[in-house]
Amino acid sequence: MQPGNKLFDDLAKLMTNAMGVAQGARAEAETALKSMMDRWLADRDFVTREEFDAVRAMAQKAREENAALKARLDALEAQKPAAKAKPKKD
Repeated sequence: MQPGNKLFDDLAKLMTNAMGVAQGARAEAETALKSMMDRWLADRDFVTREEFDAVRAMAQKAREENAALKARLDALEAQKPAAKAKPKKD
């Protein structure tokens, strides 16, 4: 048995353990950061994607209804006889 091998084995075990601790700390930090970001976003009253899409669909439907009503109004106004202009009194 060589004395250098024992030193390298111990050093390798130490580094392996250190990496395990670092990975655990990283996972814990990511979890804490995600939790903090979720709370921050919730406090800002941001809408979810589903809410945004629902309101977007409602706005699109309202625009389509407005366009249909405008076309109907234009058609009704075209059918109305032209108003006679009254002469102005001086």
